[in-house]
Amino acid sequence: MGVRLHKAGAASGVGRWVGDDAPPPYWAFWWAGGLALAQHLQANPALVAGRRILDLGAGSGLVGIVAARAGAARVTASEVDAHGRAAIALNAALNGVTLAGIESDVMDWPPPVDLVLAGDLFYAPDVAARAMVFLDACVAAGIEVLVGDPGRSPLPLDRVTLLARYTVAETGAPRPASVFAYRR
Repeated sequence: MGVRLHKAGAASGVGRWVGDDAPPPYWAFWWAGGLALAQHLQANPALVAGRRILDLGAGSGLVGIVAARAGAARVTASEVDAHGRAAIALNAALNGVTLAGIESDVMDWPPPVDLVLAGDLFYAPDVAARAMVFLDACVAAGIEVLVGDPGRSPLPLDRVTLLARYTVAETGAPRPASVFAYRR
């Protein structure tokens, strides 16, 4: 993939951020939906070239970084975790890209973007419900939405259209993950 990220591992030092007894944070790992979206953007750079992008629930910043490298005009990353936002900034610098902004919670407003990229946002019913309200507002405002997900149960299958399937190596053995167009 060619993207370098600060990730959790025995020698990563991520424990200094969250406490040595705490589990490594979610944003310090590869996630299947984000990996699928990143692969999809690398295979189809015209999807983001020259466009304003929001990487929603950005985690490590992987998807936004790939969008920036593929020629997006502007990439804003949104991540609720403060340490995750710091990691996004470090990861963007590590990959030689600049993100227009790294915001906390943006799910209360339709953003001034052309495309929302949402990787791994359907992992829990409460998060999925909140994400759907925001994504519905984006689609109603004419904003295109792509979702990356490995098929978790909260994914609203009645609101997505399959675009591509990928085999990705999340945190262990390779597994399937897909990219979907989201619709209202």
